[in-house]
Amino acid sequence: MRSLRHRPHSLIGAIVVLTVIAVYALAVPVLAGADPQWTDFAAAYQPPSGSHRFGTDLAGRDLFVRTAAGLRVSLVIAAVCAVASAAVGVAVGVTAGALGGWVDRSVMRLVDGINALPHLLLGIVVVALYPGNLVAIIASIALTHWTQVARIARAEVRAARSAPYLEAARLSGATRTRVTITHLVPSAAGQGIVAVILLLPHAIWHESTLSFLGLGLPPDQASLGTLLQDARAAVLTGAWWTLLFPAAALIVTTLAVAVVGAAVDHRITPPLPERAIR
Repeated sequence: MRSLRHRPHSLIGAIVVLTVIAVYALAVPVLAGADPQWTDFAAAYQPPSGSHRFGTDLAGRDLFVRTAAGLRVSLVIAAVCAVASAAVGVAVGVTAGALGGWVDRSVMRLVDGINALPHLLLGIVVVALYPGNLVAIIASIALTHWTQVARIARAEVRAARSAPYLEAARLSGATRTRVTITHLVPSAAGQGIVAVILLLPHAIWHESTLSFLGLGLPPDQASLGTLLQDARAAVLTGAWWTLLFPAAALIVTTLAVAVVGAAVDHRITPPLPERAIR
């Protein structure tokens, strides 16, 4: 597979798609002037038309507006979860890599233990204790996706510890805390940025899955997961549009974010030979 460096059109296309998605999610619910929760049972299950671009759902709600509102909610939840996961992962990884010894070994055993648990099952257990609670949803995603970030941050810190400039800092009298804050944390910060972008698709799918299973947001709250849950029964009646448009928004968003994340990862993470020289 060729590097994204040799396929700039893919990256440009993904950025354009993400821009359109962001404008759609942010602007449509505001400009439409209609409440996404407004029901009109007389207009239930209308196919896509000039007045309803994405058709209507079982309660007669406009899916063009409702999909935009659901996409916005899912993106906000995913962004918060990705930032929280990356922050926890970088903090744990830097701590383990900087201190080393028994702290490093203990932290890595904790990471191995969490990785051994199915993330979705663990998230379901957390959310089931507080159904419909937004904080519980964010916690269930954030607390199950930081382990890989911790591994990468730890590897970056361990590689940086043997760098000549770090030895010079120690010889100049810098304390371990200062060395960690000044040199080791910045060495892992780039991976934290990459992790935020790459975790976004996982968080979007995770939130959508929880809501689809009825364990996420309340059914009346628009999100991609709740829209797909509504579509599960609607498709059996022939209302294919209730599934098509929310699913397309979910897939296109995650693919575009994944392409941008891969490009950012390629620019921040140097190739293996360069990392070996460093």
